[in-house]
Amino acid sequence: MSDVIEITVPDIGDFDAVEVIELLVSVGDSIDAEDGILTLETDKASMDVPSTSAGDIVELKVAVGDKVKQGDVIATLRVSADAGDSDDSVIITQALPEEAAVAAPSQADESAPQDSAVPAAAQPSAVTITVPDIGDFDAVDVIEVEVSVGDVVDIDDPLLTLETDKASMDVPSTHAGTVTAVLVSVGDQVKQGAAIVELQVSGDAASEPVAAEAAPAATAPPPAQPSEPQAAKTQPSPPAAAPAAPGAVNEAGFSTAHASPSVRKLARELGVDLSRVKGSGHKQRIIADDVKAWVKSALSSGASAGGGSLPATPRVDFAKFGQISEQPLTRIQKISGPRLQASWINLPHVTQFDLADITDMDARRKALKEKAASSGVKLTPLAFIMRAVVQALNEYPRFNASLNADASALVQKHYCHIGFAADTDDGLVVPVIHDADKMDIYELARALADLSVAARDGKLKVNQMQGATFTISSLGGIGGTAFTPIVNAPEVAILGVSRASMQPHWDGEQFVPRLMLPLSLSYDHRVIDGALAARFTTYLNQCLANVDGLMEAIP
Repeated sequence: MSDVIEITVPDIGDFDAVEVIELLVSVGDSIDAEDGILTLETDKASMDVPSTSAGDIVELKVAVGDKVKQGDVIATLRVSADAGDSDDSVIITQALPEEAAVAAPSQADESAPQDSAVPAAAQPSAVTITVPDIGDFDAVDVIEVEVSVGDVVDIDDPLLTLETDKASMDVPSTHAGTVTAVLVSVGDQVKQGAAIVELQVSGDAASEPVAAEAAPAATAPPPAQPSEPQAAKTQPSPPAAAPAAPGAVNEAGFSTAHASPSVRKLARELGVDLSRVKGSGHKQRIIADDVKAWVKSALSSGASAGGGSLPATPRVDFAKFGQISEQPLTRIQKISGPRLQASWINLPHVTQFDLADITDMDARRKALKEKAASSGVKLTPLAFIMRAVVQALNEYPRFNASLNADASALVQKHYCHIGFAADTDDGLVVPVIHDADKMDIYELARALADLSVAARDGKLKVNQMQGATFTISSLGGIGGTAFTPIVNAPEVAILGVSRASMQPHWDGEQFVPRLMLPLSLSYDHRVIDGALAARFTTYLNQCLANVDGLMEAIP
């Protein structure tokens, strides 16, 4: 037995009518629940409308270019009797990376019968906890589930732990109650908005949700890719010429490309840089056929869909030469490796080496160390180096900038967020001190200590690893005389710091011992030339030598 149901436009936020820009299904198609039916576009973002049930499309009520509003019927669906019993409420996901998800209000409380003998506030209610904002990540691994069915949790109690390529993070409960279902397990991959735990809470608790503070996110998950999209009726125009030389995906250009969430998902799966694809759909929107045509052209020209590939390294059977064992890389190492390689390949790196006299600086630090410790501050050399870097960035703002998406202009940043490399058991992570130019030595030292502890414990939030304008990689506590750090694109420079050592210095009359700090400044030669790099390190040396200037209060 089957029923025919109507699929309607769900809650679309503060919009009266929005335009249908793409049909993702056609009459006769079989779809699953949550498969996209069509794509809408507001003045802020595009969004896919998913099906509330699985079944076959009987009729489409709208066409590309139509305007619809909440409650309008967009399609009819033939479903089985079992599937027809599903809830018709829908959650809309705005899938452009720069937009947040907009969720339709739950209607469960409106439809649930009230017991006249019990006040509404005391009625128990079911609440589903979902994955909150997780930053610029599409899907992340569940590495630990911290609750079981029957457990009683309070607001902000951790429910599970997720791991991104940069850090692990806890997902806290937004309500207090009893766990009735755990919807994920260790090893699963989840996206923003995915249901993870169901709770039984009282009416009071259910009516006062608390915003979750797991790792924040910028990218909302797109719905599942439907079968052939039925976008604009026009045939796609010939794709832009496929790149002849290797090149990484331009993430900034990809995020602003004129394409629907389903097309973005297809492009991600095929490794296509949408900033290089010419759209043939409505208002030059990139449709699925444009992406496929671009891939065919790229393959026929000998380049890969992502823009090219490197020659493969030799494959060697090491076991032929003796006993071996394998140790799997951590998730952070697996992801950071290709990113570092992409930065090394795409940025013309040059490294400027220099020595800074930090004799006076280190003497002042040691004199203040005990006093600072009594206030709970660990006064490390890195705090002084970071303060000097901020001063140098103010003097040479070109180092505090990035190239725009097509490398045609320099984006000057009027804020100063300093990243620093932190060594953890799982690999290298880069916490970021925001507004470092507004902090004195003691504030920088405290921020360094707090973020270092969070990094080692795997408790960094995504917003604590985003937005850096310049990075410092310090190996001074380990050793070495110099190294070539890799620029953390889209930044244009990175400062490497090695171990300081006592060296003879000629003062004009005699050799005197001075504590010299090796500096290694790697920079993007497209933005910075050698003369400017030398001026930067020279000025940085002067700042490190001027201890009174480093200790000045921030106005």
